[in-house]
Amino acid sequence: MLSALPSSFQQALRDCLSPAQVTVEPDELQTYGRDWTRVHTPAPSAVAFPRSAEEVAAVLKLCAEHDVAVVPSGGRTGLAGGAVAKDGELVLSLERMRHLGEVDELGATVRVGAGAITEAVHHHCEAKGLTWPVDFASKGSSQVGGNIATNAGGVRVIRYGLTRQWVMGLQVALPTGELLELGGALEKDNTGTDLRQLFIGSEGIYGIVTAATLKLTRVRGATSVFLFGVDDLDGVLQVFRRARRGPFVIEAFEMFTQRCMDRLERHRGLTPPIEACSHYVLLEVEAPDEATRDEWLTALFEDGIVSDGTMGQDVSQAAALWQLREGISESLSATGLPHKNDVALPIARLEAFTQELERLFAEQYPGWEICLFGHIGDGNLHVNVMKPDDMPKDVFLDKTHEADRHIFELVQGHGGSISAEHGIGLLKKPWLHYTRSEAQIALMKRMKSMFDPKGILNPGKVLP
Repeated sequence: MLSALPSSFQQALRDCLSPAQVTVEPDELQTYGRDWTRVHTPAPSAVAFPRSAEEVAAVLKLCAEHDVAVVPSGGRTGLAGGAVAKDGELVLSLERMRHLGEVDELGATVRVGAGAITEAVHHHCEAKGLTWPVDFASKGSSQVGGNIATNAGGVRVIRYGLTRQWVMGLQVALPTGELLELGGALEKDNTGTDLRQLFIGSEGIYGIVTAATLKLTRVRGATSVFLFGVDDLDGVLQVFRRARRGPFVIEAFEMFTQRCMDRLERHRGLTPPIEACSHYVLLEVEAPDEATRDEWLTALFEDGIVSDGTMGQDVSQAAALWQLREGISESLSATGLPHKNDVALPIARLEAFTQELERLFAEQYPGWEICLFGHIGDGNLHVNVMKPDDMPKDVFLDKTHEADRHIFELVQGHGGSISAEHGIGLLKKPWLHYTRSEAQIALMKRMKSMFDPKGILNPGKVLP
């Protein structure tokens, strides 16, 4: 499909990169042209694999000169279609830029390439007693550049915050061929607009992150992992209130429903080591003094906040409890066709929102199963609507468009966001106005025109 690109661009690309750095193999076009959404058919013209920031900048400059659209590609673990190349674009994969620099123990920073795997960064830094605390289920394949481009969240946002809190410096390539160095390893730099923040979370529509200086923190101490059963979401929030005042630091606070557990059992044969309940809470804390911890637990049961619960007694048992939460997404896809939404609500509005959501589907979409799970500690709820077994796929997908409108109207009414951690990409672009005002969208469009006047960077993503 390289022939679909202008002949002058083809020659210029050959002069810029070696033959081993460009592929048009059909299988690789399929692989690198899609992300986890699997919605759009991938159809890129070629995939380029630069090995340095200078090569990224040179390729972008060529694309701008020849009006060739380019889609940046990381680990492609997103769920909003942000890394999809469906219209003959050039995919620019950063996976060969995996440099891991020396850990600065005194400054607690490390410089890494955009293609560095999240988990590899963790292992690299742990040898020095430090870690980059951005953590999620896809850490074994997600890349730092993609994490930054989507401002990724994950399971430990409640303690550490989002990716942007842990990025001190960025190197960014622009379509002009310029490389910007933003921030470096400075803890303080009060010299005007913090340009880093324009690129963090922008999904590659302004420029492409090529390297980053990451802020590190100490490796956390020993942790305790609990699984509790409660009757409803109000029970989940009651546990959360108690945990907020508990004698420990919360590492993660996760929730999932029995519907999710049923799918997990069907797919993986896993069952919780407690009595079946409507809702489950997975709580991980940095281990406190055992006496104060046990006193907190005793009060939780005596006050009737939880109906059942258990604690992982060792690393293996703790990992088994986490498998109940981390295996859900895979199990939903393995046992049916889920339509996924990733929304955020003020924590105080979660219960009212879910009650209205259940009522909405009971009235408007009877027979549709809703599987809820999420990072309740930061207000992030994953709403998975499962296709009824007797409904044709095309009919279901058509109806979910209408359902999305109803869901996002509820989200807007409760002061929430239509995308908590996966971005906008292609799939949520029509709904951006439910979270962003007309003035905000207009400003983002002007910024797009300034950084990328020809519109070659990740075209068709984010902005309606």
